[in-house]
Formats: sequence, structure tokens, C-alpha cells
Amino acid sequence: MCGIVGYIGTENAREILLKGLEKLEYRGYDSAGIAVANEDGVHVFKEKGRIAALRDVVDATVDGPVGIGHTRWATHGEPSRVNAHPHQSETERFTLVHNGVIENYEQLKREYLPGVTQKSDTDTEVIVQLVELFVTKGHSVEEAFRQTLSLLKGSYATALLDKRDTDIVYVAKNKSPLLIGVGEGANVIASDAMAMLQVTNQFVEIMDEEMVLVTRDDITIKTLDGEVKNRAPYTAELDASDIEKGTYPHFMLKEIDEQPFVIRNIIQKYQNEDGTVHLDDDIRSAMKSSDRIYVIAAGTSYHAGLVGKQLIEKIAQRPVEVHIASEFLYNMPLLSENPLFIFISQSGETADLRGVLVDVKKKGYRALTITNVPGSTLSREADFTLHTYGGPEIAVASTKAYTAQMAVFTLLAVDTAKASGIELDFDPIKELGIVANAMEILCDQKDRFEQIARDYLSVTRNCFFIGRAADYFVCLEGALKLKEISYIQAEGFAGGELKHGTIALIEDGTPVIAIATQEHVNLSIRGNVKEVAARGANPCIISMEGLESEGDAFVLPKVHELLTSLVTVIPLQLISYYAALHRGCDVDKPRNLAKSVTVE
Repeated sequence: MCGIVGYIGTENAREILLKGLEKLEYRGYDSAGIAVANEDGVHVFKEKGRIAALRDVVDATVDGPVGIGHTRWATHGEPSRVNAHPHQSETERFTLVHNGVIENYEQLKREYLPGVTQKSDTDTEVIVQLVELFVTKGHSVEEAFRQTLSLLKGSYATALLDKRDTDIVYVAKNKSPLLIGVGEGANVIASDAMAMLQVTNQFVEIMDEEMVLVTRDDITIKTLDGEVKNRAPYTAELDASDIEKGTYPHFMLKEIDEQPFVIRNIIQKYQNEDGTVHLDDDIRSAMKSSDRIYVIAAGTSYHAGLVGKQLIEKIAQRPVEVHIASEFLYNMPLLSENPLFIFISQSGETADLRGVLVDVKKKGYRALTITNVPGSTLSREADFTLHTYGGPEIAVASTKAYTAQMAVFTLLAVDTAKASGIELDFDPIKELGIVANAMEILCDQKDRFEQIARDYLSVTRNCFFIGRAADYFVCLEGALKLKEISYIQAEGFAGGELKHGTIALIEDGTPVIAIATQEHVNLSIRGNVKEVAARGANPCIISMEGLESEGDAFVLPKVHELLTSLVTVIPLQLISYYAALHRGCDVDKPRNLAKSVTVE
């Protein structure tokens, strides 16, 4: 959520900033703005809504070689032009953008800024007003910036312009992600490298509580104590063509279709020449030596973690707990003696997860990150990383990241079993190949799932998903997808739980989507379907070949029972997509949501 871009060089900053913000639209936002500096001063343009609306208010005659931009997801103050970034100090000398949350902003206003009228309702404005305050007291801009940062409690990624010296951009970071891009005759600032691939693919990571002085030809990294840090850039391994829709109407549909290719890519990346799985020796050792594995995740990744727990326990026979990051952060359970923590995050920047990671690292525990972004914060700070090789995922509602995470969990479980001397009764590489083929078959039957969406979800205000065993975990994800993008109230339940209270909500015509792919509970879930049907529900059963019955809405191609979750989710993703499309919703950018949740 929220995104920052910045440019200092010789080109037209205005257009570079706008294009950069467009690349960050996937993160989720409700307003946007840019500031462009030239010999006439700093020109600020802001607007509520999409980048297209911002383009409409930007003066196309204003140009300059320096600028900063921002997409905002409201935390303090409603979405509005006034609350949008950039914010300026009282005299408009300083202009600033900020991601994160300043927890003590009200205290700072009372203590330091009692005579300053705030123009916005944001916590951000306090930062820029403090910088100006300390400059008026005789500090240099660098010192004023550093002193301001030392007072802030919470998270921030921020960039500051001084109207009196536009040959430098002041940058700082704590907890929120931020990168500096190094180009020829130009340097850039970005929350995500993909925003500035148009300028460079060389990026320098910024650590917490560091500030950076960025000019056209140089960057100087300092701690808040003034110690200079030298850090070499890394190459962002992104292909700009991967973040384009091509012929697809929406990124979400493109990313659903990419899932078979992602699975095949994962197979290729993680298999040896002899066709067997072998992960990094250090990861293998950490898994084998741990007495309990703690999976920490949020949202869709949490659902992938539930499937991952089953895979590791059934294949590798290791005990696993799965925890919601935001709860674990403040309510840590009693831990085993030698735990291994696995953090799952599509972006690798999720604030709740990073809070847990920092805490467990202080305690001396080992950590493994499963992420789609190898250069991300969680990846850099964990002991080990497993890359999901999914390519950029732009739609806010995650699809291919979820299945990629489950595929990597499968290989992690298989490798751990192999290291522990456990004999497997199936060939994981072969079975994942069958999964990829099944995914492709399903993606080619979009018309079937569009019809299911029409038949069951056109006018309903709510929907239930029920399943047992592994199917229950997929139901949680299916319900999340539906409510994320169609705004239909949806809930996923273990089939046997409905009669313990929730069945009271079943009315005539209530859609209930049931998943039936697990042989040992097939009859049980079908019994649950009969229970809701008897109360007037409109049931839709999605089953697997070999377990189908007359009247099932769709029969999935057969895959190994441990890997059904990789396949059953495809129909639920497509059904959710078409339900949202038919209701006129913004499929790729649903209201109130952000792709990368960089605040707690």
C-alpha cells in the first residue's frame, strides 16, 4: 500500500514520475500526486482517485529534472486532494512524500508545532513541518531532516525536496520499503524496483534508520548518527514486459492463466539434472534439525500456509503451526526449543511479517522466507529464501502467487522427507507436471466458470464455501477471492462446522459452493451439502474425477490427492473474476485494498 517514486537527473521528471506511479497502481491507493522542481520552484499536483485523474490535473507545460511522486492509501484522514501527497511545509519551502504510519504524530504536533496550522488530516504533514521548524532554528536541511527522523516513532519511507536547493533529494527509511536506483547521469527513488525500470535496473537497498542524500551523480548513505555506509547496487531481475497486460482485459485474468507456466518454471528451477528435488543444503539442514516449524503469514499467503502445513506434516512428518502474522506479533505462543520460522509473502515487504521476523531474529531463531521478490526486505533479512519464480503479480487479488507458494511448499516437504530418509510413494516432479496440465485444462474452460458465476452469484448478497480436509483451506481462499473483488459477503467453512451455528444464515437461494476432492471425506461433505439444501440453499458442487456424482456443477481433472489444492482453487479464482466482472467492479484494483501491505 502506498508507493513512492523520485527522480533527479536531466530528463523530464514529470512524465517519468507519472509512468512510475502507474507501475505502482497494483499496490492499492485512493489518491496520488507529484511534485516537479525547476528554476521557477516546486510545482505540486494532487488528485483523489486514479493516476488517470492525476494526469488530468497536471500542467503539461511544467517540466523539470527533479521530482517526487506518491500513491496514497488512506490511514489518517479520508481520501481527498488535500490529504494526498506530496505535502508542503507552512512556507512551502519543503515538499515531502511518505509511506508508513507515524504513531506519535499527535504528540509531536502538540509539543513542537502548536502555532502551525495543519492543512491536512494526515500524520505525514508533521514530518515536513518539523523539518521547516528546525531549519528556522538554524539547522542545515540535512541536520533538520535527521533531527526530525530521530523524533519519529513508527514506520516511514520518505523523500524530501528543498525549493532553495533542488540539486538534492533527502531520503530516509524505517520499516517501510524503499530503494535507490542508480543510473547514468540520473538517480531514482522507488518503493518497488519495477516502478523505475524505465530508468535503471541497478538498485541499492536502504536499511532501517538510514538516510540518503541523492544527487544526479551520487548517493550518500548515512545512519542517523552520521556514519557513512557504502553499499553496492544489485540488479533487479525483472522484465518490463512481464508487467504489461498484453491482450488481456485485466491483470487478474492474465495471472490466472499464467499459473500452469509458473508451476513448470518452479519445477525447472528446483530439480536436479537427474529429475529429483534438491534444495539448498542449509535450508535442508535447518528443516531437518528443527523440532517444530512455525509458518507466519497473512491473507492469501496464510491460506497457502495452511496447505503447506498439511504437505510438510504428511510428506515430511514434521510438526507445523500456522499463525496470522498480525496476531503472532503481539501474542507469541510458547515456542519449542529449536524452532524454524517460515515467512510467506508475495511481496516480501509485508509489515506484520517483518515485525515478527525482527523479533524472532533478536531471539536467535532461524528464519526462511518464501517470496516472489528475492531482493525484498523479508528475503534480505531472513537466513534463507525460497523464490516462487512467479513473475510480477499486479492484480491486488493474488492468484499465481498462492499456487506458487503451495508448489514451493510441496518441494520443501519432499526435500525434507528425502533428507530424513522417508520414502515417498509418488514422484513429486511428475505429479506437479500433471497439476500444471490440469491447470491449463481448467483455464481453457473459462466459459463454464463464467456460467457458474451467472447462475449462482449474479444477484446474491452472500455466499458460503464449504469443504473438508485440504478442501476446507481452499474454501477459505475462494471466499477471500470472492469478497475481495466482487464485494459479495463470502465465508469459507469446514463442512462439519455449519451446523454449529452458521447454518442459521442459510435462506432460500443462498449459494453454497462445495469442494469435494478428498476421498476419505467425500461422503461427509456431500452430507453437508444435503443439510444446507434442506434449508433452501442453492448448492454448487465442484468435485474431482473419480469422486463425482450426478448433478455436480463441475468435475476437475484428477491429480494426486495431496496436490488437489493447487487445482481446486482455479475454478474459484475464475468464478470470483466473472462475478466481479458482471457486477461492474474494478477487478484489478478493488476498493479499500492494497497489494503490498507495508503498514501494520
